[in-house]
Amino acid sequence: MGAAHLINFRLLVWGIVIIPALSQGGLKTGFYSSSCPKAESIVRSTVESHFNKDPTVAAGLLRLHFHDCFVQGCDGSILIAGASAEKTARPNAGLRGFEVIDDAKSQLEGLCPGVVSCADILALAARDAVDLSGGPSWGVPTGRRDGRISSSAEASSLPTPLDPVPTQRQKFASKGLDDHDLVTLVGAHTIGQTDCLFFQYRLYNFTSTGNSDPSINQAFLAQLQSTCPKMGDGSKRVALDKDSQFKFDISFFKNVRDGNGILESDQRLWGDSSTRRIVENYAGSIRGLLGLRFDFEFPKAMIKMSSIEVKTGTQEEIRKICSKFN
Repeated sequence: MGAAHLINFRLLVWGIVIIPALSQGGLKTGFYSSSCPKAESIVRSTVESHFNKDPTVAAGLLRLHFHDCFVQGCDGSILIAGASAEKTARPNAGLRGFEVIDDAKSQLEGLCPGVVSCADILALAARDAVDLSGGPSWGVPTGRRDGRISSSAEASSLPTPLDPVPTQRQKFASKGLDDHDLVTLVGAHTIGQTDCLFFQYRLYNFTSTGNSDPSINQAFLAQLQSTCPKMGDGSKRVALDKDSQFKFDISFFKNVRDGNGILESDQRLWGDSSTRRIVENYAGSIRGLLGLRFDFEFPKAMIKMSSIEVKTGTQEEIRKICSKFN
C-alpha cells in the first residue's frame, strides 16, 4: 500500500472521508472559507445544540435534505412556507428540522449577511447530523444558490414507502442516481423513525388478503403487531432500525437481510437481485472491517445526491430568511 493510500485508509478508519476540492455542478469544498469563514462551524454548533436536546432531529435533517434534492434539485425549495409550497405536499408530511436551519441562518445573517445559502446550510446540517450520530464525516461541496420556485405539485417524484424496486430505481435514475446510490442512501434509515400508519397494512391486510406480508420475519411480526395493534394509534412512532435507532451503522442492512425491514420499500431491496447484492455487501461481517464499506460509500452517495440540479454562480438568490423568497 503506497503512502497516499495508507494516509487515506487511516483517515477513513477515523471517520473522515477525503474528497477532491472540486465537485459536480460547480460546487467546491470550502466555498465560504473567505466570504464567511465561520459558516460551517456555526452550522455544526447549531445542529449539535439541537441534537443534544433531541437526537431524533438528526434523521429529520437528513430526510429534509433528501426531500429538498429530489424536487427542483438541492435549492432549499423545501424550506419555503406557503399554502401551495413544496413542504405541504403529502409525501412531505412529517418533515422536521426546519427550526434548526432557521436558527443557523439567523446566526449567519448576523455575521455574514446575504452570503450563505439556505440550501448549503441544509446540506451541511445533513452531514453534521450523520457525524453526530456516529456515522462518517466528509467535506461538503458548497456554493448552492437558493431556488425561487416551491410547488407542492412537483413533489410526485419523491419515493414512497409503497414503491417496488423498479419504481424506486426509476425515481433515482431520473436524478442521475444508480442502484448503488439507491441502496446506500436508503441506508440513512439506520437512524430514522416512521408511524405505524405507513406499514400497518403489512401486518394485517397485505394486498387485501387479510394476511401479513410473508417477507416479514415471523418473530418480528409478532413484535410489530404488539407495537402497532390493528385498531391502534396510527401515529405511534417506530424505529426503522430495530437494533440501534440513534446510531448510524449497518444494522439496518442486517435487518433487511433478516426480514426485519419496517417499510415495504426497504424490505423489497432484498427481493431484487441487483439491490440484494448491495445490501449483502453492507450487511457483511468481515472481521475488523465491519461497517467500513458503508462508511466510505455513504458520503460519496450523499455528495452525488447533494449535487442534483444545483443552482450556482449568479443564478436565483441567497435568501435572507429560509422560509420565504427575497
